[in-house]
Amino acid sequence: MTEPAVDAYAPTSAPRGLDLDRLHAYLAEHRPELAGGELRATLIAGGKSNLTYLLRTGGHEVVLRRPPLGHVLATAHDMAREHRVISALAPTDVPVPAALLLCTDPEVIGAPFYLMERVRGEVLRSRSQTDPLHADQRRALAMAMMDTLAALHTVDPAQVGLADFGRPEGYLARQVRRWAGQLDRSRSRDLPGIDELRDRLAATAPEGANAGRIVHGDYRLDNLLVTADPVAVRAVLDWEMATLGDPLADLGLLLTYWDVLGGSDAAAGNPVADGLGPRAGFPGGAELIERYAGRSDVDVGPLHWHVALGCFKLAVICEGIHYRHTLGQTLGEGFDRIGDMVAPLVAHGLHAVREK
Repeated sequence: MTEPAVDAYAPTSAPRGLDLDRLHAYLAEHRPELAGGELRATLIAGGKSNLTYLLRTGGHEVVLRRPPLGHVLATAHDMAREHRVISALAPTDVPVPAALLLCTDPEVIGAPFYLMERVRGEVLRSRSQTDPLHADQRRALAMAMMDTLAALHTVDPAQVGLADFGRPEGYLARQVRRWAGQLDRSRSRDLPGIDELRDRLAATAPEGANAGRIVHGDYRLDNLLVTADPVAVRAVLDWEMATLGDPLADLGLLLTYWDVLGGSDAAAGNPVADGLGPRAGFPGGAELIERYAGRSDVDVGPLHWHVALGCFKLAVICEGIHYRHTLGQTLGEGFDRIGDMVAPLVAHGLHAVREK
């Protein structure tokens, strides 16, 4: 399989969001083995939130993660949390890249960042990548995705030093309030129905009987590095919203990507879930949940409310990305279409929350 796409830059130039001279000096002081030659960087294409770069220096290849440019939503792009959780999960059955370095000083490159090892594999994001897979590969990848999520949700936070990683009590109600606040900080246009969705979610938030598990916060196929021959999940990526909470929130958001965006004709060709879900030839969400339930001790009940929360959360995320795009603060392609996804997500979320 091919490597994740990277945007090409001249070897002596720096992609936006990096100051290579200051970064090289910082590495020379803190990780000198990574500063033994000319530092080159390329932006890894595809991500719509935090920025990810491939660094080449001194015979090494490592990956750097930093927050997006401008308009950063509070707590949504915390590099220290990402670094901490992948460090904690390293000895578990959850595949994660090795954490190499954390820098919380924004003066080095303009924002906090961390380094991790480069894991070989592919991020499956578009139909051009998933269409060549045969049916057995698609099914096996979907099942491996669910097995990995079940493995994450069975990790005891206290056993890996994450007992204080979040506040499980009231997690679901707090999620509604948090994303409502993020929405208010990203409003730049009229969004019919989104306030009703927020209010219905707030009024009907369940207690969350499964609270206290490690929640990824944005779990989906294209946040995994995978191989198709043999089928395997090599690493789980993008831990920026990880916390302790109710694992059903991960399932609800996964179904939002998989069945709402990846199963709807109206959402065909969207830039977030083009290669995911039944439209791309993968098994449907019900089969995924059945697989997860068979490998997890989590009580998987009705997920309508959690799908509605997933729709609300993803709508807010898309609106924030749309807002950054209007300000010229996004890097890469596809951002001009992100805003079009908000309305169908709100509509489906309202339908789901009424089902409970």
